[in-house]
Amino acid sequence: MSTKISNWPAATPMWVDLGVDDLQAAKAFYADLFGWDFVAGGQDGGEYSLAHVAGRAVAGVGPKQDPDAPTVWTTFLASDDVNVTAKKISAAGGELLAPPFDVMESGRMTLATDSVGATFGVWQAGTHIGAERVNEHGALCWNELHTRDFASARSFYSEVFDVSYQDVTEDGLVYSTIRRPLDGREVGGIQHDVDVPSGTPNHWLTWFASDYVEGTANRAVELGSSLLMPVTESPLGRMAIIQAPQGEVFGIIDAPRIGE
Repeated sequence: MSTKISNWPAATPMWVDLGVDDLQAAKAFYADLFGWDFVAGGQDGGEYSLAHVAGRAVAGVGPKQDPDAPTVWTTFLASDDVNVTAKKISAAGGELLAPPFDVMESGRMTLATDSVGATFGVWQAGTHIGAERVNEHGALCWNELHTRDFASARSFYSEVFDVSYQDVTEDGLVYSTIRRPLDGREVGGIQHDVDVPSGTPNHWLTWFASDYVEGTANRAVELGSSLLMPVTESPLGRMAIIQAPQGEVFGIIDAPRIGE
């Protein structure tokens, strides 16, 4: 378990949010699955809500801004200056989906696609720092990019966020952990995923921690989800990948906890 009360260092995946068609159904699903409580996102925040674990924010859930957009969990990376990061995104071959803008006093953000077409967000903290609890049941514990173009993705994130990489050597796996520039701590990953189905875009995958992966996976199925990857043993613990009833995909893992 880790509680965070100050801004996340630049390049850290530090927030995830979900846009859905049926907001009440999504809230009911995650409240049941992870025990989330929901708090209004603030004045003028519309129906956007902050999911809380033990009184601290762990994720955001709100209605889709574009009804035709896919239902996905979006990963946000921390920045000390979103305007500068946005310029770097464009220079490195990415595309801004929304230019930098203020979210009231909560912070400043942009949405973009990287050089391999994966969507992500960038967040410059104001009053909202992002995830306030991580690495415990129902909270964010890892974010990784699944891509068919491993080299291009690595080049993009090193150019934009000044990250470095640690290669993972394991049979059949081409994977690098992302090391943030402040202290070299491993905060995310990039996987050369040759199994991404044709027509499915490269994407960031959100992983939530679970105290009991098999029980969480079974409950997700009872709530109308499907398992894209059944409960599987790994060097980091048991894991599964879930597609929720409205279509969003996320992983659950019971692993040695990864610090901030």
